[in-house]
Amino acid sequence: MDIAEIVRQLLEEGWDIDPEDLAHISPYLTEHIKRFGEYSTHELGTRPEAYDLQLDIDFTSLREQDLTAASLGRAA
Repeated sequence: MDIAEIVRQLLEEGWDIDPEDLAHISPYLTEHIKRFGEYSTHELGTRPEAYDLQLDIDFTSLREQDLTAASLGRAA
């Protein structure tokens, strides 16, 4: 969600966002993972704000490419 919010802010500021660049960003952490995490219980009763699922980026150019594991693994 944080990445999507930052992308929205950049779009509002007039930045051009290349969908191919976004395809290389992954929020999935694979290093330094704490097995049981760190949890804060004082916010359990706090209701989050509604989240806008729409991200105005045209990903059709990516759908047209061959996105095999080998092509996604290449460095940008």
